[in-house]
Amino acid sequence: MSTTTNIRALGPEPKGFIEKLGLPRPLIWGFVGLLLFMIGDGVESGYISPYLAENGAGGETNAAIIISVYGLMVTLGSWLSGALSDVWGPRRVMLIGLGLWGVLQVLFLAVALPSENFTLMLIIYGLRGIAYPLFAYGFLVWVLGASPAHRLGSAVGWFYFAFTGGLPTLGSLVASGTEPLIGPYMTFWVSLALVIAGGIVSLVGLRGASGGGRQAPPEVTTGRSLINSVAIAFTNPRVGLGCLIRVVNTAPQFGLFVFFPTVFAVELGFGTAGWLQLVFILGAANIFANLFFGVLSDRLGWHRTLRWFGCIGSAVSVLLFYFLPQAVGDQYWVAALCAALFGITLAGFTPISVLMSLMAPGQKGNSIAVLNLGAGAATFVGPLIVAVFLAPLGAAGVTIIFAALYVLAGISVRWLKVPKESEEIIEEGGTLQSLTEQDSPAKRS
Repeated sequence: MSTTTNIRALGPEPKGFIEKLGLPRPLIWGFVGLLLFMIGDGVESGYISPYLAENGAGGETNAAIIISVYGLMVTLGSWLSGALSDVWGPRRVMLIGLGLWGVLQVLFLAVALPSENFTLMLIIYGLRGIAYPLFAYGFLVWVLGASPAHRLGSAVGWFYFAFTGGLPTLGSLVASGTEPLIGPYMTFWVSLALVIAGGIVSLVGLRGASGGGRQAPPEVTTGRSLINSVAIAFTNPRVGLGCLIRVVNTAPQFGLFVFFPTVFAVELGFGTAGWLQLVFILGAANIFANLFFGVLSDRLGWHRTLRWFGCIGSAVSVLLFYFLPQAVGDQYWVAALCAALFGITLAGFTPISVLMSLMAPGQKGNSIAVLNLGAGAATFVGPLIVAVFLAPLGAAGVTIIFAALYVLAGISVRWLKVPKESEEIIEEGGTLQSLTEQDSPAKRS
């Protein structure tokens, strides 16, 4: 097998303790702030749907509509974060995301919820879906541009450690502690405070760090960047394929969250609290596995880690997650182990971010925009598959569909080839920002 299909990170060995952990030293406070921000964003994830249904949305169907619109806006924000970071710079995009989240959350809590107006809830909460991707994925662009190329897997692992550590894991844990004490409405205000604190920590802590400014050459306008961020999926089919693999990464996870509560809480008798604990176990396992697979992929190979641990591993674990607890009955520890295994294998997809940034080195922001589009699309593709196939095929049939998607993704990894210029910068220990600069017309002239 060629080295291109299993490329490993070479380059010089890290010297300091921080560098050996795979953390880019200038970006450390960005990771800390991201964790706080995503904890705040994840506070509501475990109870927002039933809360809306009982407080003005007009039932479960309307609550589902609000959540669906929110998911669509997450997709839009995910795409915009990469395209706009290219021309505006990640710092500005993160600041916009923080501002939008804060303003819309205040409007949601002070206007939409007290009025119990479905239309206001739909508009305000739906629009807020744009905000967190601008902040979080804007920072991902910063991480991918400013980190040493031969340690990108580790850096991305730390990004997802902070991201998934907050949403939904520690966010749900915070809610489980505050909701009984101060109620669900005041808990929403706690989430606002955490988001603002995280945004301040990140943006203040990142002052002076390179990579926060404009990524694209001067002649690229905002409109051109937006167009290029879509066109690249077709002009560079490898980038388009990477987007589809990113959709497959978490679409089943969001899909399982639709019907697994009934399976585990009702059919297996674990109750709502038991199901929420499984969600926490899944997320907690995923947090630390992101770090593990990030570091491992730099040594074992990004393609190999993605294919076997991410795609094939998730195919096996999602089947176990459904069928094994069904087979053993009310053995909660079995369900907990299956949840943890699924969370671990999901982290095997960590190298997809690295590969997407390397496959189009001169259009890093655009390729990340496509990657983020896939991440956002997963939030409604998974529930859509459930909506279409749950009635005719049942829970078992939908689970098998998800496993099949993972297998197809694993087969597709072979075509995610990295061009020669990216391999050279990896061996030299440079950054993707230097690749972008070398590829700009100004540098070529």
